[in-house]
Amino acid sequence: MTDSHWDVIVIGGGAAGLMCAYVAGRRDRRVLLLEHNADVGRKILISGGGRCNFTNLNAGPENFVSANPHFAKSALARYSPQDFLALVEAHGIAWYEKKLGQLFCQSSAQQIVDLLLHECKAARVQIQTASKVVSVQKNEAGFVVKSESASYRSKSLVLACGGLSIPKIGATDLGYRLLRQFGHDLVPTRPGLVPLTWQPQDQFLSELRGVALDSRVSHPEASFRENTLFAHFGLSGPAILQISNYWQPGEPLEIDFLPDTDFEDWLKQAAAMAPEQHLSNALKSLLPARWL
Repeated sequence: MTDSHWDVIVIGGGAAGLMCAYVAGRRDRRVLLLEHNADVGRKILISGGGRCNFTNLNAGPENFVSANPHFAKSALARYSPQDFLALVEAHGIAWYEKKLGQLFCQSSAQQIVDLLLHECKAARVQIQTASKVVSVQKNEAGFVVKSESASYRSKSLVLACGGLSIPKIGATDLGYRLLRQFGHDLVPTRPGLVPLTWQPQDQFLSELRGVALDSRVSHPEASFRENTLFAHFGLSGPAILQISNYWQPGEPLEIDFLPDTDFEDWLKQAAAMAPEQHLSNALKSLLPARWL
């Protein structure tokens, strides 16, 4: 096992690792990126339904869930969504805005992976795939990173290992273990951006599966206005996924399925216009028939 020396070693070949590697390379650093999968960018390829929701024009520090909001301010001040969009356009990648500033590739998420690989190559980044890191040690000169087949040394080390969310594409706890090894405090992990599941007493609501409604979902710490989707297992959709980052078991959530309607005024107007009409028939103008 022989050593090789680098200015920067990046562990992890996802979006963050590839981006970090090529930026460091452009700054004339000798960069090695280690990825334990056979290829890089696997999560990019499945993002956005295979089209990669590569940025959001409305991204701002106020939209980030973090114990350190100042980090988001600093990061976005240095590199904005518009900066990445300019890079996408420089590579000739066609894109479209789905809604609320969400930008997707017109064609395939592979284009974003190819963009990042092209930039890494231009910055002379060395990428080693199928390279599983087994240990990292720190000494006075920097870091010693050992894989199953080689040993590497570097002045700087970047952990871009990703989280635990999708084991089937290679997610592991390596990053968490290394952070603990070097004395960092970690926030306890829990699922985020996830649906909410029915309790036994709520199972009757599964009959509404497939119904999606514009809604405002509110928690004491946040409120989101987007669709809520009824599924066989519970509630999903953009509003629910976002509020799940704030909700804790046992806490109440308020869901307004008529966010633009003053229901009391509507009832008065409906009664005045058609006093003989049954309420369920009147409500069909506001809600899906299956709801009633």
